[in-house]
Amino acid sequence: MNVERPIFITGVGRSGSTMFHELVSFHPETAWLSGLNDRFPDRPEINRAYLQSVDLPVVGDRARTAITPGEAFAFWEHHCRGFRRPCRDLVADDLTESSRRTMPAMLGRNLTPRRHRLAHKLTGWPRIGYLHAMFPDAKFVHIARDGRAVANSMLHVEFWWGWRGPENWRWGMLSPELQQEWEAHGKSFAALAAIEWKLMMQAHEAAVARVPAGSVLDIRYEEICEDPVGHIRDIIAFCDLPWNDDFERRVGRANIRNTNDKWRRDLNARQQADIESVLADALPRYGYST
Repeated sequence: MNVERPIFITGVGRSGSTMFHELVSFHPETAWLSGLNDRFPDRPEINRAYLQSVDLPVVGDRARTAITPGEAFAFWEHHCRGFRRPCRDLVADDLTESSRRTMPAMLGRNLTPRRHRLAHKLTGWPRIGYLHAMFPDAKFVHIARDGRAVANSMLHVEFWWGWRGPENWRWGMLSPELQQEWEAHGKSFAALAAIEWKLMMQAHEAAVARVPAGSVLDIRYEEICEDPVGHIRDIIAFCDLPWNDDFERRVGRANIRNTNDKWRRDLNARQQADIESVLADALPRYGYST
């Protein structure tokens, strides 16, 4: 079976997309990829068996706890070379015919009769143009978050590559304008983290402009935190999934907290000033006050 109408959750890393993806995975019709796909990239039936176990009485909750939804980048890279760490966003012209032919069926082998809608999270470059070329009927949900909170979070995780400088990180060389901006802030890593957020948000805007209207839903992390049930109900409707009482109870029980203010406590005055300076024009553009 091929994947039809997949749901892709995109966003800059550290934006709350993991929390949202895990909530969506509780919907009875959604399937997802996991670390099993990375470990066995040519045997998606193993992940399908895991998804079937999630719906079993008694053992289902244990199975869900043991193996959680993931981005499965090693699986994607195995079947679509360059997908994991491109130096720019992937667009429709980057999709090869071999990947277009094989990937829908490969992803479809993860589905079960009950869990027949793939809901998959991808952070970093949006890849919306590439994925739309592969799946013209795909739905995209973009999770945005205040760039100051995202920059702070990047500075506190071990896998942020910005410490290596833009010559060695994942996002390609900075444009002359952004390079000048970084140098104007003394090559501050806080400023570079803010520049990364700005780059990813600009890439998302450019990607959305290249796909049909109505394919992408933009939602803010802060909105989900404020009213999880209400906003996730809207997202589920956008994805053409049915709403039910059990799923609503699952969402209502989720411990969702807005931790955006941590950047004011975690960063010193100079770092805060660098981030706010870099994002002075971008924050209002995406609905955030300065």
